Amino acid sequence: MSINSFRKNELLIENHIHGAFGIDFNNCSVDDVLEVSKKLLLRGIGGFFPTFVTDTIENIRKQTKIIKTAKSMQTSDMAEIFGIHIEGIFVNPLKRGIQDESLFLTPNVENYKLIEDDLIKIVTLAPELDEGLIEYLKNKGVKVQAGHCLGGDLKGVDGVTHIFNAMSGINHREQSTTLSALINDDVYTEVIMDLVHLSKETLKLIIKSKPENKILPISDCLPLAYGNKKEMDFCNKKVYYDGRKITSKEGTLAGSSLLVDDILKILYKNGIDGYKYVKNLYQYHNLKVSGYIYLDENNEILKIEKDNKIIYEK
Repeated sequence: MSINSFRKNELLIENHIHGAFGIDFNNCSVDDVLEVSKKLLLRGIGGFFPTFVTDTIENIRKQTKIIKTAKSMQTSDMAEIFGIHIEGIFVNPLKRGIQDESLFLTPNVENYKLIEDDLIKIVTLAPELDEGLIEYLKNKGVKVQAGHCLGGDLKGVDGVTHIFNAMSGINHREQSTTLSALINDDVYTEVIMDLVHLSKETLKLIIKSKPENKILPISDCLPLAYGNKKEMDFCNKKVYYDGRKITSKEGTLAGSSLLVDDILKILYKNGIDGYKYVKNLYQYHNLKVSGYIYLDENNEILKIEKDNKIIYEK
């Protein structure tokens, strides 16, 4: 069976990932980050944006230095670190999800400068609380995503963070974040496609509503994924993995238990081709990654290439 008989696809990108294999980007070492990088590439993931949940200013600064050091030490057998995604701090307490609201800050320039770094490439915030930070970030070339929020005015926003989750939903008489994201063809939408965070029917609604090139497949993968533990501390709370989903004690979803490669396999089995959206992440960030995944007729990976080297071959 020839490799060329089946699909050749761009390497996958993780736009929103908190960790995996038991490693938490809010609490890890340089060696931990490099270990994750190697394991991600072996799954066909060519690059990623380590994503920080709400934390103290001191720890965010410390972990930013760790990610930067790891990036400077990366080798060709690793998924590339493209930048840091700040998901927490600047969000709305009313849509906190699993995040620790005691550490939230007003989204303004003064507060952002407490953590500012040139490796920060994405910031999730609540636009309804904005006090000038959106404009500042746009001028710096940082992607601004609306998330953990209530506001329906998405002016100046590049995208939304995990649409439908931790944001105001659709109400037929009111403006909302979700509704604005669905009808605005210029706004990119992160979509957790694991069929846990969204039903299959909701996913189909997004696909019908949004231009194909504005859909960003993400995992929102948590450190518990692919590890040997069933519970851990995350966002200053205990979270639990039941074999399918990761939640708080109260049942609040905390993120995904899967990486994007496994999510795309699930979609394929449900008649949805998720691989066609991967190229949108390249467009969104203007990325260039030299490599490909070769897939068989079941969307299983046959071969992974990066920088003209074979990383994996079945």
